[in-house]
Amino acid sequence: MKFLDTAKVYIQSGAGGNGCVAFRREKFIEYGGPWGGDGGRGGDVWAEAVDNLNTLIDYRYQQHVRARNGEGGMGKEMTGAGGDDALLRVPPGTQIFEEDGETLIADLTNVGDRVLLLRGGNGGFGNAHFKSSTNQAPRHANPGQPGEEKAIVLKLKLIADVGLIGLPNAGKSTFLSRVSQAKPKIADYPFTTLNPQLGVVRIDTTDFVLADLPGLIEGAHDGVGLGDKFLGHAERCGAILHLIDGTESEIAHAYKTIRGEITAYGHGLAEKPEIVALNKVDAVPTAALAKKRAALKKACGHDVFVMSGVSGEGVEDVLRALAKKIAERRASDKKARATVRAWTP
Repeated sequence: MKFLDTAKVYIQSGAGGNGCVAFRREKFIEYGGPWGGDGGRGGDVWAEAVDNLNTLIDYRYQQHVRARNGEGGMGKEMTGAGGDDALLRVPPGTQIFEEDGETLIADLTNVGDRVLLLRGGNGGFGNAHFKSSTNQAPRHANPGQPGEEKAIVLKLKLIADVGLIGLPNAGKSTFLSRVSQAKPKIADYPFTTLNPQLGVVRIDTTDFVLADLPGLIEGAHDGVGLGDKFLGHAERCGAILHLIDGTESEIAHAYKTIRGEITAYGHGLAEKPEIVALNKVDAVPTAALAKKRAALKKACGHDVFVMSGVSGEGVEDVLRALAKKIAERRASDKKARATVRAWTP
């Protein structure tokens, strides 16, 4: 399935049905009076986060979403049927913006989150609504109110436990394919990964979702290379795994380049728990490996793992460190939710 994380959709709610002008005409009832019913209400437009979706590809082919109009009123004071609502089904993590792409309407983070985007028009009153002591035979009914319409922009930010970042060709896709059943494209040239890839990882008794994000380069936050298009997917990750190519000549510079882009991007990404791993160590001589590891440790200020996505060396140690970070994050989230429920009136 092709990944699509941005879509523009035109939505329209249903118009209300017209009121009816009718009079009661039955045998032996000479002055039956007004009998016209009200029009039905137009359908609303909703958006809901649903399970088993991880792309917005459906809205490349369905760019117009319309609710049904309400039916007109009928005689015998029968109200017209209301129009059916329209529902946009989106993956969890979808943000809905106004047409400018900046004004946030809703952020559907969890499965089941639902938001009303447009209200349908009210149905018009039938002539039975206007009868009075001074106007016992009104011949007037209201038309239904028109529906609303506008364009919205959908932006998907993947919800993963761990975001996998690094310079192009750092070995991210190889690592993902080794630790999960994901099958990303792997090649020896930069920007092999052009779309985020998700994989489910299991280590010991812990399962978590790992997102492989396309490689970043210096100036990405200003649109260089693939730009910051995919950094938003890392915003919702509980932790970051930063892979550094062990064959790089300037290890510290490679690390600082990515950290600089993350800091420039903002949105709290720089404050997320980070695990740094020196990858491709099977291709680095032992003497050079110690120097490179020391240089990277000095640059990041904490311990550095050494691993190889090809041979599998050190991979389990990295996964266990990630599992520990994720367990801490989940415990913190659970405690926060419990606190909110306790304070909810």
